[in-house]
Amino acid sequence: MTITLKLFSVLEKHLPAGAVRNQAKIEIEEGASVGDVLAAYGVALPLCQIILVNGVYSRPADVDGVKLAQDDVLAVWPPVAGG
Repeated sequence: MTITLKLFSVLEKHLPAGAVRNQAKIEIEEGASVGDVLAAYGVALPLCQIILVNGVYSRPADVDGVKLAQDDVLAVWPPVAGG
């Protein structure tokens, strides 16, 4: 099935070739979790601060229990510092 993967800031380097504007359409297995996708693209969980599936927040500790469906949008941001 196809989902949209959006990775921001330092995580962007984990997107597949051909990604445009921090996002890519990717093919995943039926029943895959957020954790499965992050692992498949080499995104280390400690680098994931904000995780949204279709705009709904998921705690990083819960990623293995959040299953994805066709056309979902998975967006991930790292911890941010500012001043």
